[in-house]
This record gives sequence, C-alpha cells and structure tokens, in this order.
Amino acid sequence: MRRLVQAATAAILAALGGAPAVAQAPAPALPVIEAGVFGGGALLPDYPAAGQSHARGVVLPWLIYRGELFRSDDRGLRGRLWRSRDLEFTLNANGAVGSRSRDNRAREGMPDLDWLGEIGPSLRWVTWRSAPGTTRLTLETPVRAVFSTDFSSVKYRGYVFAPELALERSGLGLPRSRARIGLGPVFASGGLMDYWYRVEERYSRPGRPAYDAASGYLGLRLQFSYRVPLTERISVSAGGRLENFSGASNAGSPLFRSELNATLVGGLSFALYRSPAQTGSAAEPFD
Repeated sequence: MRRLVQAATAAILAALGGAPAVAQAPAPALPVIEAGVFGGGALLPDYPAAGQSHARGVVLPWLIYRGELFRSDDRGLRGRLWRSRDLEFTLNANGAVGSRSRDNRAREGMPDLDWLGEIGPSLRWVTWRSAPGTTRLTLETPVRAVFSTDFSSVKYRGYVFAPELALERSGLGLPRSRARIGLGPVFASGGLMDYWYRVEERYSRPGRPAYDAASGYLGLRLQFSYRVPLTERISVSAGGRLENFSGASNAGSPLFRSELNATLVGGLSFALYRSPAQTGSAAEPFD
C-alpha cells in the first residue's frame, strides 16, 4: 500500500513539474466578496480506514472574502495573523461530513458519526518558487481542535496535527487554472481516535469486541485538486484524496477495516453575487 502512495506521488509530481504552464495574462482585479452555490458529487469513505464508501450528491453555498486580515476561498476559512513574503501564520478552519452507522456494516448498531469542524493555527512556509511565479512548494503545519455536531449540540473531540508538503501550480493546461498536490502524515489525539475507533462494551458483539483507542499516527495522506474558471461566474473543480493507514496506532480496532481509502469530488460553482468593491490581484496567483 505504501508503495502505491509513493508511486502515485511521484507520478503526479512529475506531471505538475514537467508540464508547461500556460502563459498567464495579467490577473484582473477581483471582487472583495463573492457568494454562490456549488453542485456536484463525491465518493467518500465513511470514516478513516473504513471498509465502505458512499456516493453523495453535494449542493452547498459558498462565500469568498478577499480581505487583508480574513480570507475565505478554496483554501478554506482563515485569519491571516502575520505574513511575510515566504511565511504566513494563520488561524484556519476545516471540516468533514458525517455518516450513518446503519449504512456501515462495521458500525451497525453504534451511534452515527456527526459532521466534524476543525479550527486552529497553522504556519505556512514557501520553501521554493519558480522565477515566473507560476509554481511554488510550501510546507504547512496546522494544529486544529476538532468538534462534532448534530446541529443541535457541539462536542469537543480532540485535536489533529497534519503537516503537509504541497506543490501548487497556476496555468496548468488552461489559463487561470490552479492545481495543487499535497502529501503528509496525520496524527490525532486519543479523544479523536476514540470517536472513530472506540467500541464501548455495550456495543460489542461477536466479531466486534470492546476496544479503547490510543492517540498517535493516523495515516499518510495524499490529496490533490484542480480548479478552472470557465467564465467570471462559473468554474469547474475536481479533487481527491488517497490515504494509507498501514502502521496506524489503532489498526487493532474492529472498526479499522481498510489500509487504503480513496475520496473523489467534482462539480461546478456558480457565483450568484459579486461585490462592486474590488481588490487588486496578488503578487502571486495563489494568494
């Protein structure tokens, strides 16, 4: 499994690094605020190292805010607390959808897994950039607190540390396109591991003994995305994630069913609102 991840990483890095970037016209000024809707589909594992995945239709509202201190864009929601040319310290957020236990054989009879939200600080270092500014290599070190919600209450679940080395490229194949690939390990606290892998005595059954999860290594994550604006209001995006869980701290859990998970997402975004106020284009096409 680990060799598969390594081979996939090498192939995609070679593609991003070797393909010529399309010549970029000077980036126009962009609206400070954009709001719209995203529609598409996704194939998602029920939880990390799950043995089952499910296809889902996705219709979600989105908001882009291009402020100096706060930003909301395809990199997520973040507050830029401090930045220089090569370093940026942010407070950012992330999330994940939940799953119903009745649809998963390993978790049958157990509580559903709620939606997760993450928030915490991250330091990003641009370790290298190409002379034209169309490609850069970054190292990010996010540490985030994780919360679950059923939309009637919120519970703290623990924290996650997910350092990532990422290669970003603009103008790959089409003008104004953005491609990104990132690779890194994921570590989680005992509380968060319990949320995914613990089996309380009352939920134990033949083939699913009681289990108490431990903190530590969760797995190795390779993720990629590609986004292309088709018009001022319409863009298409696709992305995915390949996760390898060999050597994970909780491989002994009866809920740990697969060492390899794959995620695929794709769809169209349509901007319903674009503010009259505009902001000048950034010095780099990634900001």
